[in-house]
Amino acid sequence: VQLQASGGGSVQAGDSLTLSCTTSGLTFSSLSLGWFRQAPGKERTFVASISSTGRSTYYTESVRGRFQLSRDDTKKAHYLRMNDLKPEDTGRYYCVADRLPIMRYEADEVDYWGEGTQVTVSS
Repeated sequence: VQLQASGGGSVQAGDSLTLSCTTSGLTFSSLSLGWFRQAPGKERTFVASISSTGRSTYYTESVRGRFQLSRDDTKKAHYLRMNDLKPEDTGRYYCVADRLPIMRYEADEVDYWGEGTQVTVSS
């Protein structure tokens, strides 16, 4: 089981980034997918998820309206489009997958993790 994240970088406040994650070794269409992030000195927290059917998306309050999560089952990939980035969005972003059709919000309950990609937003 492998999840590979990419697309991070260093940007200015107000800029946009798109994170990508590809998955291998799993029955992709049955998985819920998402992203967690970890700010310096803090625990990993939920950012966004999409259900296994792709019909439902969920976002933490601080990113709702700015971030958009999508999935492409033909490519076994999911994407996090991040608009109007803020310094508080800085952190390491981890792509994740869960065997449940709707992802759990607690980091220690999520089944599969990628290595992560760094996002740094300067003011």
